[in-house]
Amino acid sequence: MDSTAEIDQQWMRHAIRLAQRAEQYGEVPVGAVIVKDNQCIAEGWNQPIILHDPSAHAEVLAVRQAAKLVQNYRLVDACIYVTLEPCVMCMGLLSHARLQRLVFGAYDPKRGAVCNALQLSDAAFLNHRIAWTGGVLETECSTLLLDFFKVRRSK
Repeated sequence: MDSTAEIDQQWMRHAIRLAQRAEQYGEVPVGAVIVKDNQCIAEGWNQPIILHDPSAHAEVLAVRQAAKLVQNYRLVDACIYVTLEPCVMCMGLLSHARLQRLVFGAYDPKRGAVCNALQLSDAAFLNHRIAWTGGVLETECSTLLLDFFKVRRSK
C-alpha cells in the first residue's frame, strides 16, 4: 500500500499537469485536483482571463465541479491538491465546502492564506478547520510559477 506522502505526490503531479494547462493559455500556472476515496472527482486550473471571471481560480473551479458531481455543497471526506498555497478567497471557499484536507505545493509568502500572509487554517471565526500539508513537490510547483513570471516580465 502506498504511503500518504506517495499518494500526495501522485495527486500533486496531476495538479502540476493542470497548472501547465493554465500556462498554455497564458494564465498563472495553478492547478487543483479534488480527491475522494483515492479517486479524482474534480479538477481545475486558473482561468480568470479566459472566463473573464476574477473568481475563476483553480480551487474555485474544482470545488464547483465536485459539488455538482456529488450533488452537495459540502465535500466532506474530500482532499484538495493545489500547486500554490490558496489565497484568502479560496481558503474561505474550502472552509465553507468542508473539505477534510488541503495539500499544496508552493508556499505564497505574499498572499498565502493558509500559513503565510494570513493563517486562515487556524482562524477562530471559521467554523470548520481544514487539515493541511504544505510543500509537496514544492520545487516543481515553485519553479513553474517562477519561470512563468520570469517570461512574463521579460516581455
